[in-house]
Amino acid sequence: MLISGLLIGAALGFVLQRGRFCVTGAFRDVWIAKNTWWLSAFFVAIAVQAVGIWVLDAFGVITLEASAFPWLATVVGSFIFGFGIVLAGGCATGTYYRAAEGLVGSWFALLFYALFATISKYGPLAGTTETLRGITVGTQGSIHETLGISPWVLVLALVGIAGVWARHHLTKPRAKFATLPPERTGLNHLLFEKAWNPFATALVVGIIAIIAWPASWATGRESGLGVTTPSANLTSYLTTGDVELVDWGVLLVLGILVGSFIAAKGSGEFKIRVPDAQTIVRSIGGGALMGIGAAWAGGCTIGNALVATAAFEWQGWVSLAVMILGTGAAAKIFIAPRKKSAAPGRVPAGV
Repeated sequence: MLISGLLIGAALGFVLQRGRFCVTGAFRDVWIAKNTWWLSAFFVAIAVQAVGIWVLDAFGVITLEASAFPWLATVVGSFIFGFGIVLAGGCATGTYYRAAEGLVGSWFALLFYALFATISKYGPLAGTTETLRGITVGTQGSIHETLGISPWVLVLALVGIAGVWARHHLTKPRAKFATLPPERTGLNHLLFEKAWNPFATALVVGIIAIIAWPASWATGRESGLGVTTPSANLTSYLTTGDVELVDWGVLLVLGILVGSFIAAKGSGEFKIRVPDAQTIVRSIGGGALMGIGAAWAGGCTIGNALVATAAFEWQGWVSLAVMILGTGAAAKIFIAPRKKSAAPGRVPAGV
């Protein structure tokens, strides 16, 4: 059954790469471009998954439970993670699929993300992580339990919000860009050449996220999609040789690399690209911040912002909001100044 992790990971990696499903870009565009197109697509993925997993919970296939909310670790860790993904040039899954495209900067970001997640979960910083996550509030970690309502009330509200938001963007006229005539036909054109609609991509991501739950549970791993802990487990396995660390989640992240590579090669987008020294340094720093932040927050843009939100955990929704704030802070520092200096008609300093 572990092989299902590899297969689902490959499907996810393929979809993420071909759909250019970048959560970092979704968060960053809110601040830099004042655009919520990709963020609304991300909410569609959450809503689709929410419907599926609460149906699975209703039929007893899985059991959705949330522990006490570790508020301090979630807030601090999520801000650090959100800040780090801007430096790294991608979130956890974004870094995986860009690494599979041949971006050397993402290789460094991915390496240090996995390394510092391991350090924070199992190494010298494990005590700090445990202490921070031990600071909790209340005994109920889910929103519906706190409010004393059925989770289906929240499911319907989320579906409604995501649907209205998506319709708002889909009905707005978009600028058309010149494109080259297609060179492929049929399924080959659809899979490897045609640009994917963000909302169609989000729908598929949501479906994959649903499938991941029972597949993971069947192996004894009682969770859905996740990247940080599997990445840390993979790193630990490579350094200790402990085969017990190789679970469904480890095969999932390996599958993401495989699927992304297949998509990049098939679409002609795979190319080894070596960035400048500054980008590599930022990728290393961003990867390290991502690893620490995700370990403290209890998840990344997948484990918290996509999966825990669909289960209506406080950790997931608070993490999502704070990640966006952290991304905004980093974008204002590292991206906004460059955007201003590159504005048309503006003469760079020193010229």
